[in-house]
Amino acid sequence: MITPSAQRPTILIVDDQEENLRVVGSVLSIMGYDIVPATSAEQALKRLSARKVDLVLMDMFMPGVDGLEACRQIKMNPQYEGIPVIFLSASDDKNTIVQALEAGGVDYVTKPFNRAELLSRVRTQLTLKESRDQLHNLAEDKDELLGILAHDLKNGLAGIQLSSSLLQERADELPKRCATLVDNIANTTDRLLSYMREFLANQLAEHLSLEPQSVSLADLVRSVVASHESAAASKNMELKVQVQGEAPSVKADPEALRQVIENIVSNAIKFTPESGTVVISLPTPSLGRAQVVVSDSGPGFSPEDRGKIFSRYARLSARPTGNEPSTGLGLSIVKKLLTGMGGDIILSPNAGTEGGAEFTLTLPLASAEPQES
Repeated sequence: MITPSAQRPTILIVDDQEENLRVVGSVLSIMGYDIVPATSAEQALKRLSARKVDLVLMDMFMPGVDGLEACRQIKMNPQYEGIPVIFLSASDDKNTIVQALEAGGVDYVTKPFNRAELLSRVRTQLTLKESRDQLHNLAEDKDELLGILAHDLKNGLAGIQLSSSLLQERADELPKRCATLVDNIANTTDRLLSYMREFLANQLAEHLSLEPQSVSLADLVRSVVASHESAAASKNMELKVQVQGEAPSVKADPEALRQVIENIVSNAIKFTPESGTVVISLPTPSLGRAQVVVSDSGPGFSPEDRGKIFSRYARLSARPTGNEPSTGLGLSIVKKLLTGMGGDIILSPNAGTEGGAEFTLTLPLASAEPQES
């Protein structure tokens, strides 16, 4: 029996019959559970907002709002969705049981109930909830710890990068062997910093609260391209933007969309050899969707690579042509962010196997009216 008050699970019992509340409540109280009674769905929701509850025992048929609707309302609220709901009902009709489970219930007990059976079902669901809560807390602790470590490492690496950059500027004053070592430090630091940035971006994508709004797709693409012109110029690469027809506005989170397009354009530059070409085109919108097509003249993807390009930490056979760092996180972040904005990304099936890759990003138009091509 659970005795310390602070550790005793709290069970909300919802039933319009006072006698049922008394009987069920007494059975559970004897076993050391704290009981919160409610005689209606409306009262149950008020009790939920006033007190932390670990489990709900819900009568199926009540006047006004019935148990099914009450359960749906509980599950729609992010504060309560993790609370298990067990239905209690005199009906043993299979369709009724299915409706209860589809409404969000985790179990169904018929009245008159067997005392041992009820207690076993309650204990099982409370144990499962406790395990879920512990896993959730562990995941949050892990994310917080990794975030702190990544931020601290990034700051330290930035200091090393600055120092190595200053030494590289005075390389002619250093012994030849020292100059080589400084270059190695600078290159390794750049790779580690790139990994840290993409790791933190992935953590952000996991918890990002997207706020879709109208975004000028052409303006955003041109801004991203402008920020990558120096990287393209360093490889004597042609970076082109092509807009067909009137530039569309899309419904998207501006920062998330910028991160998506920057990632795709950066990858195209990274994997395209010197004097190559990267083209970012915006076709005419169709069926309420806008597209961004990014194609390059790089090595493309092997059949094996094509099956895992959107997986986290995927190590592909292709390597950056300018010795740039690559972490294997980028495209998984892109896929996650686009899905969160109602968009998608595909690798063209007609490109990438014999040289060159072409990614197509789709996003919903800001206008509700679909446009035909």
